[in-house]
Amino acid sequence: MNFIAQLIEESAPGGHALIAIGEQGERSEVTFGALAERTARLSGHLAALGLARGDVVVTLLGSRPEWVYAMCGSLRGGLVVLPCAEQLRAADLAKRLEISGARAVITDSRNLATVEQAGFTGIVVDGGQPPQADPAPAADLDERDPALMLFTSGTSGAPKPILHGQRFLSGQTVQAEHWFGAQPGEVAWCTGTSGWSKSARNVFLAPWLGGATALLEDARFDPARRLETLQRERVNVLCMAPTEYRALVKRTDLGELPDLRHAVAAGEPLNPEVIRAFHAATGIEIHDGYGQTETGALTGMPIGAPVRPGSMGKPLPGIDAWVEDGELCVAPESVPTFSLGAPDGPWRTGDRVREDEEGYLWFEGRADDVIISAGYRIGPFEVESALISHASVLEAAAVAAPDELRGQIVRAIVVLRDGVEPCPALTRELQEHVKDLTAPYKYPRVIDYAPSLPKTASGKIQRALLRAAP
Repeated sequence: MNFIAQLIEESAPGGHALIAIGEQGERSEVTFGALAERTARLSGHLAALGLARGDVVVTLLGSRPEWVYAMCGSLRGGLVVLPCAEQLRAADLAKRLEISGARAVITDSRNLATVEQAGFTGIVVDGGQPPQADPAPAADLDERDPALMLFTSGTSGAPKPILHGQRFLSGQTVQAEHWFGAQPGEVAWCTGTSGWSKSARNVFLAPWLGGATALLEDARFDPARRLETLQRERVNVLCMAPTEYRALVKRTDLGELPDLRHAVAAGEPLNPEVIRAFHAATGIEIHDGYGQTETGALTGMPIGAPVRPGSMGKPLPGIDAWVEDGELCVAPESVPTFSLGAPDGPWRTGDRVREDEEGYLWFEGRADDVIISAGYRIGPFEVESALISHASVLEAAAVAAPDELRGQIVRAIVVLRDGVEPCPALTRELQEHVKDLTAPYKYPRVIDYAPSLPKTASGKIQRALLRAAP
């Protein structure tokens, strides 16, 4: 079998696979017929360069059709693809190149200097130029043949490589149908940048599995531009990081999005206040979901059921997941997208989760993020959600701080909205605000203010860095 080749070549040749918006606003469309030819020629080009099945190829390209060509052409030929984000510095890229043993890098003029600074001496392919090689036949692959290498985001330590098999690609059918929810003829936009595990599955795979066109925009996040693109391109399904939803709600007058039918979020928990504000402005309820780089998508707010703001939903159909001693666990054999080398026994996610009487799951924090103060277990997410519901707060993170009496106390790092200045009175107001919304023992006894929060390339807050900071 060759999942990528079948998915592309069995689609209507004249149907739109991609809509691409360039950095300066230039617009182009790519049909499945053109995509099939370009990826087949790229497979032939890579083979002519001496790359063989199982070799690792790094992609370093922006959110453009060239990145999709590189991914699909490599996967089609049986190569293992390691997508990297353009935000990586040369030292970060060098580590990934060394760990992966990459034989080739597909990049462009915009990123070539980073590849050179990383000291790469292997094959460099200009992904910005159409390949002239003859099309190569699609490789005949087994579901356990390696396909993707993805690095964890590094929220709780150094990023580490995770190897996925071909089954990771075909296994996306479950989340594409039961959570992402794109339908034939629609335009679906997952804004994740290349290098993030969600982008590898939802920028183009999930839309195509639903019969939709995938939208790409090669631009840094800007709330006003994001809204303009949503309106102009008449996007029907939207998938964004919680950080982006928060910024969109806090900084932009959303106005009307009459074409938007469905919205999902993943990467870190989405605060209930943001879900309510987005719904009030657009009439659309954001469906939160949860997964890990090692596992792929595990849970999602079910389509067609009332949304529980703040919940990560229920396990996706067929996935055996449960809460044990406050930690979410899954049976690897039940997860069609689990990485190669899965453990024989249960997979302990390291995430603190509670389950309500209706089977909905509620994220409380990474096991090492949970704050234990005077015997109370406090999840940072609830504190952060209470803080950002205040009109003055743009973003917030809650971490543990040492305390002689209580062992630990809650320390909050707050990013204020434009025009708001920190002062003792505001600190007291925020503390009282949290007390009004949560159990009083959860309020932040220390509040520090910062211009921004440290985040991974995928937008996750790096609480480990905040805990280490004085």
